Amino acid sequence: MLPHTPSPLLSLPGAVAAEGPDEGVAAHYGDPFREQRALAGGSGFVDLSHRGVITVTGPDRLSWLHLLLTQHVSELPPGRATEALILSPHGHIEHALYLVDDGETTWAHVEPGTQEALIAYLESMKFFYKVDVTDRTGDFAVTYLPAGSIAEVPEGVVVRETAYGRDLFLPRAQLAEFAAAHGPAAGVLAHEALRVEGHRPRLGLETDHRTIPHELGLIGVAVHLQKGCYRGQETVARVHNLGKPPRRLVFLHLDGSEVSLPAHGAPVRLAADGPEGRQLGFVTTSARHHELGPIALALVKRNVPVDAPLLVGEATAASQETVVEP
Repeated sequence: MLPHTPSPLLSLPGAVAAEGPDEGVAAHYGDPFREQRALAGGSGFVDLSHRGVITVTGPDRLSWLHLLLTQHVSELPPGRATEALILSPHGHIEHALYLVDDGETTWAHVEPGTQEALIAYLESMKFFYKVDVTDRTGDFAVTYLPAGSIAEVPEGVVVRETAYGRDLFLPRAQLAEFAAAHGPAAGVLAHEALRVEGHRPRLGLETDHRTIPHELGLIGVAVHLQKGCYRGQETVARVHNLGKPPRRLVFLHLDGSEVSLPAHGAPVRLAADGPEGRQLGFVTTSARHHELGPIALALVKRNVPVDAPLLVGEATAASQETVVEP
């Protein structure tokens, strides 16, 4: 399956196609707030079949991945979910992997369209290790069940279980049957709103070409500080031990009187400085939440006062909650 090949679930009643990085699946099925409430209550599912899926097999898979990833995975028990990054030599985030091992195969889902570059890098690092890396995007559809869901997982399906839900590596041929049995479906707008509420960063939205893990609160989440060398480790250790990251992730409550949400990249300034003031950051993701109203994540300079009222774009007032300490 090529990136952004439309999901068969776009034929469900009310489906409206998503745009941007989530092209190929439904943004919503007619009522994004109802879909959010269903997910928050532990019912329904989200079609994430546009995400890339890779597998790593072979007896050396975990010890080999341990050398390349920011996460400690050499002794990863079967069934335990984890997440990991691949960094540039300078410590900037290049890839984010959401992993689980089933005892024979390591499964990972990644941002749509990034699997090809990731596999090319992994292939270049195989050397003498007994591993095989395979793009399984055409065969498996990532499907999300929210925390609290009592939906039964089809037999044999690999599950990645986290505190906020279960990611299923569902055979793509079973997607329509699964949807019929486990609906109602919720779109990615609902999924994204709950992600923003949970302060969970996403590659390509909360990151740019110079993002380091510390800025997003990923130390201890996707980066293990007590493991062997990996590319970019020197930057991780230096910033952790000797300094502070130049930017930090914040959660924003946006003025609900504005009709439209700020776009990705919308400038963030101090409210006191007005729309002509110096830009201190930018919006990474915005969403409409079923309880909180309009919300967003943003990257701002580390020294922006945590209690300072902010201005997003030209006219949207915003207050911040700390995600990463200054």
